[in-house]
Amino acid sequence: MMDRSQAASVHDASPPSGEAVGSSDAKGLQQTLQEELFAHEKQPQQPAARVEPTGPPQRRLLLRRSLKIAAGLAVIAVFGWLPLRAMWQNSSVEAVLNSRLVTLRTPISGRVAAAPAAIKDQAHLDAGMVVLRVVNSRGDRTRLDDLRRQKSRLENERPSLASKLETAQAAQQDLARQAALFRDGRVLQLEARIAEIQTSIEAAAARREEANAAVDRASSLAKSGNVSTVELARLTRELSVAQQTELGARKRLDAAQIELRAARSGSFLGDSYNDRPSSVQREEEMRQRAKDLEADLVHTDTEIAWLANEIIIEEVRFADLSEASIRTPVTGRVWEMMTSPGEDVQAGQPLLKVLDCTGTVITANVTENVYNRLQLGDHTTFEPNDGGAPISGTVVNLTGAAGAPANLAINPDTLSKEPYRVTVAPADAAAHDCTVGRTGRVIFARRETAP
Repeated sequence: MMDRSQAASVHDASPPSGEAVGSSDAKGLQQTLQEELFAHEKQPQQPAARVEPTGPPQRRLLLRRSLKIAAGLAVIAVFGWLPLRAMWQNSSVEAVLNSRLVTLRTPISGRVAAAPAAIKDQAHLDAGMVVLRVVNSRGDRTRLDDLRRQKSRLENERPSLASKLETAQAAQQDLARQAALFRDGRVLQLEARIAEIQTSIEAAAARREEANAAVDRASSLAKSGNVSTVELARLTRELSVAQQTELGARKRLDAAQIELRAARSGSFLGDSYNDRPSSVQREEEMRQRAKDLEADLVHTDTEIAWLANEIIIEEVRFADLSEASIRTPVTGRVWEMMTSPGEDVQAGQPLLKVLDCTGTVITANVTENVYNRLQLGDHTTFEPNDGGAPISGTVVNLTGAAGAPANLAINPDTLSKEPYRVTVAPADAAAHDCTVGRTGRVIFARRETAP
C-alpha cells in the first residue's frame, strides 16, 4: 500500500495537462522526475506498523517501476502535445526577422576616398549621412576651359567697343551741330533773298505803274498828233518789259519761299548741291555707325552674361563628375562594405549595402495547408527562439512559391523547409531595433470560417 501511494504521488507531481508539458522541455521534465526520485529515496522510512508485509527489495522495485512509467508517460505527453498543438495552430515552419537592403552605387568613375567620419562595419547611419567619396582627378574640363577663354576674350574686346562707341557718338554730335548751323545759315540766307526779291517786286511794280501812266498820256497825245506813233510804241514796249520784270520777280519769290520751307524742314534745294549737304550726310552715317557699335556692345554684354551662366553650370557639372559624395538615403546600419578607400571604381559599381532599419519585415515559410488559409491583413505574432518578447504584426505579402525578393538582407530561399513564403510587417517598436537575423516562429491569428 505504501508503494502504491508513493507512486501515485509521483504520478500526480507530473504535469496534469499536455499544454503545461508542452511549454517545458522534455529533458527538464526528466531531470525534475529524477530529483523527485532521489527525494523519495532520501525520505525516512515510515513506521513499521504501516508497512505491508513485503520485503524492502520488492518495495524499491515497485517504486522504480512506477517512476519509470510516470517518466515515460510525461515524455509521451510532451512529444505528442507539440505536433498536436502545431496541427491546431496556424504557424510558420520557420521565420526570421528581416529587412530590405539599399545598395549605394557610384555615379561617376574614380577613386574611393574615405568619408569625413570613418564608417565601420555594422555602424549606425543617419539618413543623408556621407559614407564615402569618389574622386575623379582626370575629369574632362575641356568645355569649361573653352567657356572661360571665350568669356575672357569678350571681356578684353568690350573696352575697345565701348571706346569706339564713345568716339562715334562724339563725332555724330559734332556733325549734328555742324548740320544745325548750316541749316540755320541757309534759312537766314533764304530769308534775306526773299526780302531782296520782295524789294525787286516793289521796284518793278513802280516802273510798271510809271510805264502804264506814260502809255496812257502818249495815247491821248497821239490822238491830237502831239506824240508820234514811234514814241507811243516805245512807251508801250517799256510797259510790257516792266510787267514781265514784275512777273519774274514774283516767280523768284515763290521759288525762294519753297526753298525756305524745305530748308526749315531739313531739306536743301539748289542747283549746285543735292538736297542734303555733306555735313548732314556724314552726321547720319556716324549716327548709324554709333547704333551699330551700341548693338555690338549690347551683344557682347549678353554673350558675357550667357558665358558666365554657362560657366557656373559647367563648374557644377564638372564638380559632379570630378567628385561625388555617397550619402545614405535611409536610416540604418552598414550591412556590407563592397569597396575600400584607394580602390578605383567605375560608374554604377556598387560600393555599400545599407540595412534599411525603417523597413523591417518578417519573412516566414509555411506549409501549403497554412498558406491557403492566410489572407492579406491577418494579424500575426512573431515568437523569437531566444525567448525574447513577442512581436505583433500584419501579413502584407503572400508570394507563395514565387521567387524571393532580391533586396532582402536574408534571402528567404535559405529557409528551405517549405517553399511557401509569407511577409509580415511588424507593428511593434522593438522590430525597428534592426536586430536582423533573429529566428523564431510566426503564429497567425485563427479566423472564424462562415458556416
